[in-house]
Amino acid sequence: MTDFLIKSTISLVALLAVYFLFLEKEKMHRFNRFYLLFSLAFSLVIPFITIEVIQEVTKPIAAVGNIQIMQGNVIAVAETNYLAIGLWSLYALITSILVFRFTSNVVQISTKMKSNSPIVYKNAKLILVPEKTLPHTFLNTIFINETEYNNREIEAELYLHELTHVTQKHTLDILFIELLKTVFWFNPIFIFYKKAIQLNHEFLADEKVVTSYNNVPFYQSLLLSKANENQTFYLASNLNYSITKKRLLMMTKTTSKKLSLVKKMTIIPVLSVLLMAFCIKTVAREKNDPILVQQPILNEKIATAKSALQQIEKSEKQSDTIKRKKLEVVKIKNEEYTKIGSLYFNDKGSVDSKGNPVNDGYIFINNDVHFYVTKGKEREYYNRSGSRVNSQGLKINNETITVLEKDYQAEASKLITSDELGDIYNTAGVTEKPDFPGGITEFYKFVGNNFKTPEQPNLKGKVYITFIVEKDGSISNVKNIRDIGYGTGDEAVRVLNICPKWIPGKMDGVPVRVLYSLPITIQSGKS
Repeated sequence: MTDFLIKSTISLVALLAVYFLFLEKEKMHRFNRFYLLFSLAFSLVIPFITIEVIQEVTKPIAAVGNIQIMQGNVIAVAETNYLAIGLWSLYALITSILVFRFTSNVVQISTKMKSNSPIVYKNAKLILVPEKTLPHTFLNTIFINETEYNNREIEAELYLHELTHVTQKHTLDILFIELLKTVFWFNPIFIFYKKAIQLNHEFLADEKVVTSYNNVPFYQSLLLSKANENQTFYLASNLNYSITKKRLLMMTKTTSKKLSLVKKMTIIPVLSVLLMAFCIKTVAREKNDPILVQQPILNEKIATAKSALQQIEKSEKQSDTIKRKKLEVVKIKNEEYTKIGSLYFNDKGSVDSKGNPVNDGYIFINNDVHFYVTKGKEREYYNRSGSRVNSQGLKINNETITVLEKDYQAEASKLITSDELGDIYNTAGVTEKPDFPGGITEFYKFVGNNFKTPEQPNLKGKVYITFIVEKDGSISNVKNIRDIGYGTGDEAVRVLNICPKWIPGKMDGVPVRVLYSLPITIQSGKS
């Protein structure tokens, strides 16, 4: 809200200054009316306009590797601000009073319209009122004194003046600015806008009268004769509004088309400066960012891996069913094979009923189902937990990775330089994942309690952080992969750098360094 008020007020002041300096004194009243209304609308909208300009920067590549994104969220919510609650309550009270005042005036005018019989006058209605009053207009209704009307004491110029307010719908402008004053009553700039709009209405009506009757001295004398009847009406267009030197001089003033065009063009640089100051947002993007380049490939690999892993689970269930059955053992070419479906398996591989080798399938090693993948003349074996084994079922180099994760790991490893990779494991490649004392929920509480939410209203989004859990459980190499601006990434890095030690990850019971990643969800409580 603060950001909105600052930007909109600066825009309102700048555009109104342009009006007073360059436009108000020139005879281009229709354009000026549009300009004043546009200035109000533009200033209310500009805080919500964002024009992103992408700037490429060179940054060190974050070592994301074959990481596992955690599903948990940390919500950092701003503390209750009792001062803000008090100010909002005061605002609501005063606004309610002004809304009541506005509504009462509308009802009062409507009652006056209904309580008197209207007289059709061209495309307007005349309402005759008993009290002494100057002609004034609301929507398509002109209020005049009944006695003066019956005695024909109202000059034709005055009728035309008020009829111009009706035909050009000046009341709508007044209602619009009054509604804005009701909502933004604390901002005095709207008072100046209302005065400028009302004076512009009088310029328009005066111009119509002067053009129609071509008797400027008489019309000026007529207005001056009414000047002592200084009555004003809250929501109406008033004949006597601001009988000043400005109106009298404007009736005789002329403005050339060339000068008019030049002065109109002055608003272009002002609008450009406002847009550049408030709407341009520079978005830093890493030059040749490998994460952005590789992300579609990784997403496709992940989807493929998930689908294939489901097939493995299905196959495992089928193999378990097969094991529970009495397996048929047959001899083919003097070798014993276990028959499963239409294929025959032993520890050397699989064959068909004629003894011809069959690539890729199940085999039994030490009475357990294993998978194999044939690469040329070589065969790689994997147990059902995903570990690579030799033909006797023993693990090879403690490598724990499923067959179907291999492509994904290959793509992810492109995002890590050889120097960065070192002896770091990913969470999917360790037998015991690192954990925070008390569980991941306690870790989220720690981050939530220490994260300082930026002073930015309606701030929502996620900050993606990677870090390494060292062998002793300490946190190192904290990196901000992506954030939502306003210093959220730097704040997340700061919180992780003061994080207590974790329980380290282990590989076959031995502590190892593990690369970890998680998103921190930011949700500001301010509006």
